[in-house]
Amino acid sequence: MITDTASFEVPDFLAVTLGMIVFFVGAFLTRSVAFLRNYNIPEPVSGGLAVALVTWALYVFGGVEITFDLATRDILLVIFFATIGLNARLADLIAGGRIIVTLLALTVAFIVLQNAIGLAGTYLFGLPKPVSVLLGSASLIGGHGTAIAWGPTIRAETGFAASEEIGIAAATLGLVFAALIGGPIAKHLIERGELEPGETDGPVVGLPYRKQGEETEGIDHVNLMRALLAINIAIVLGWFANQATTAMGLKLPLFVTCLLAGIVMSNTVPLIFPRLPWPARTKSLAVISDYSLSVFLAMSLMSMQLWTLVGLGGPLLGVLLLQVAATAAFILLVVFRAMGSDYTAAVLSAGFAGFTLGATPTAIANMSSVTKRYGPAPLAFILLPLVSAFFVDLANAFIIRWFVGL
Repeated sequence: MITDTASFEVPDFLAVTLGMIVFFVGAFLTRSVAFLRNYNIPEPVSGGLAVALVTWALYVFGGVEITFDLATRDILLVIFFATIGLNARLADLIAGGRIIVTLLALTVAFIVLQNAIGLAGTYLFGLPKPVSVLLGSASLIGGHGTAIAWGPTIRAETGFAASEEIGIAAATLGLVFAALIGGPIAKHLIERGELEPGETDGPVVGLPYRKQGEETEGIDHVNLMRALLAINIAIVLGWFANQATTAMGLKLPLFVTCLLAGIVMSNTVPLIFPRLPWPARTKSLAVISDYSLSVFLAMSLMSMQLWTLVGLGGPLLGVLLLQVAATAAFILLVVFRAMGSDYTAAVLSAGFAGFTLGATPTAIANMSSVTKRYGPAPLAFILLPLVSAFFVDLANAFIIRWFVGL
């Protein structure tokens, strides 16, 4: 192993280009490896993990630390959530009201369970009790952002020097596990119950995989431009809304206000201008949504610094494996049944695995991979982000504070 390390940062534009290449690498791997194909592992996950392993090998054996400028990656996340908002219809939101409430209640209960498992891990490995949230919902449901936010606080309260590192490492491993278990869980539920999708009037994220020899309708360039314009307007309105909420003392991520702006637009503009073509549920918007999500996720996974996990070893991996087992059991025994035990519930189960162990984009990627193979479930794509990207953050912050105070 080489001890002298040279650092090299990949600039932003090149990082985005590599993200696109990584997606196609993942598509090739998914086509070539039966496990990836059969268990609905998203293409950006396959490619991103492959590149992360390459950068790890370069670090360990070549003494080269590769990092990536990810400024554009965060813009892609905003674009993606704007497309989700533009696909939302008030009728769907009303019809899914029960599902939203049920999913939120289940998620809050699971946040408590996740932190309880983290607390058990602190007893098992002799760690300070507040570290439980870094082995639980602060890093998993909260993701890297919440882990980074709470790491210094817990280090100051406990004197545990590795608080920040263990939080980031848990979030990183959680993201990997989230991307790997969602597809297999949905496959099991769909094929065991012989579940089929209901009727739908158009795609939401991505287009279904084509069967060999099957023709598909082309995408008109005007429709593509129309969809891009609607996305840009949603982002502009979302930015102004974000500035307003921040001024009122309510700090929300930009992608949340852009999601809400898209919802407002899709439920007002077609009513005010009924003859105006609207891009909701069109193939053009679905392709843009899939592109932004795929490149975002590819960049997120390819930039993981796997060598940072080595020093944390046994305790972290042991607790994370318990979290993965608990997540799978909770989905199969509780979530799927509470959501109605139908096809949409199976797709939501893949999404639940994605955001409770990783992040909302991972959840959407899991669901997209499943629906491309088995058929659409538009309600799942509209409802899950409302819970995972908005309501859950508020509940998670309260529960984290309670566990830290133990």
